[in-house]
Amino acid sequence: MGGDFGASVTVPAALGFANRYPDCELLLVGQQETVESALSQCKADPSLLERVEVVHASEVVLMDDPVEVALRRKKDSSMRVAAELVKAGRAQACVSAGNTGAWMAITRYVLKTLEGIDRPAIATAMPNQKGGTTTVLDLGANVDCTAEHLLQFAIMGTALAQVNKPDSQPSVGLLNIGEEVIKGNDTVKLAAEYLRASHLNFYGNVEGNDIFRGTVDVVVCDGFVGNVVLKAVEGLARMLGSMIHEEFHRSPLTKLAGLFARPVLNRFKKRVDNRQYNGAALLGLRGVVFKSHGSADVYAFGCALDRAYDAVSTGLLDRIASTISELTRLPAGSGADSLDPQK
Repeated sequence: MGGDFGASVTVPAALGFANRYPDCELLLVGQQETVESALSQCKADPSLLERVEVVHASEVVLMDDPVEVALRRKKDSSMRVAAELVKAGRAQACVSAGNTGAWMAITRYVLKTLEGIDRPAIATAMPNQKGGTTTVLDLGANVDCTAEHLLQFAIMGTALAQVNKPDSQPSVGLLNIGEEVIKGNDTVKLAAEYLRASHLNFYGNVEGNDIFRGTVDVVVCDGFVGNVVLKAVEGLARMLGSMIHEEFHRSPLTKLAGLFARPVLNRFKKRVDNRQYNGAALLGLRGVVFKSHGSADVYAFGCALDRAYDAVSTGLLDRIASTISELTRLPAGSGADSLDPQK
C-alpha cells in the first residue's frame, strides 16, 4: 500500500517476482479490495495466483503520518500486519515502499533487535568502478551515533556483504574527512579504535570517493552523513541518465554519433541506474526487513524483493548473529567491555 504509487506498482512487481522464483509464495498485505483490484488488472496466469494470498489490513500508514500515529494509533495497518507475519513465522521477509520512519519504528517494536545490537541500521549496495558494489550504512535510521553503534553497524554490514560472497572476509572502512588516524571527531576516532581492536577486516578511514572506487567492501557512517550521501548519489544518477537522453536527441550530428556510441552509453546508463540497487536492508532486527524507495517503479520494487529473497536464502540473520557472537567481547584495553550497550 505504500510508496508514491501503491498497489499499481507493488502488486505487478510482486507477481513478476513470483514468476522469477517459483519456490516462493507471496502474502500481499493491504486493503483487500484495492489489492484484489490490482491483481485482476495484471491478468496473471492462474497457476501463478495459486501462490499468492491477500492478507487484509484495514488501515494504511500515510507517507506524512508521524511515527506516533503509525505505531500507536494504526495497529491494523499494512505495515504492522506485515511485521506481525514475520514475527509469527508465516513470512520469512517483508518489504515496504512506505514511510521510512514508520517502517523502522513498527518493525523495531514488533520484531525487536538482535541480542548485542542497540539500534537497527539501514544499509544498501552502491555501484563502484571495480564492477561490484560497496555496502554503505547507516543511511538515515540513526542521526546521532556513538562509537559502539558504529562498531555494531560494521558487524552487520560485514554480514550483509557476505550475502554475495559467502566465504569472504569483507573489508570495512570508516567514513571520515581524511584517511589519517588523527582526522575526525571524537566519536569517529573512538569507533576506529574499536574497529582496530575487533576481529573485523578493518581497512581504516576512508573518504567519500572511496565508496565508488571500491576501496573497501563496507563503509560505515552515522545516519546523517549516510542519508546525505544516498540522496546525492540518487540525484547524480538521475542527472546522468537525463544528460545521456538529451545528448541522443540534441541535433542530427549527435544523433548520428549516438548510433555508434549507444551500446557503450546504454551500458553506462544501466550501470548508474539506481533502480537496480533499490532495496535497503533494515539490519539488526529479529527478522528480514527491507525498505524500497517510495518512488520505485515496477522494476525497482522487484529489485527490492530480489534482495530480500537473497538475504533469506543466504541466511543473513544467522550470519549477523554468528558475527556478533564472535565479537561479543573486544580485546582488553579497547575501551569497550562489550557490544551490549547496557554494559
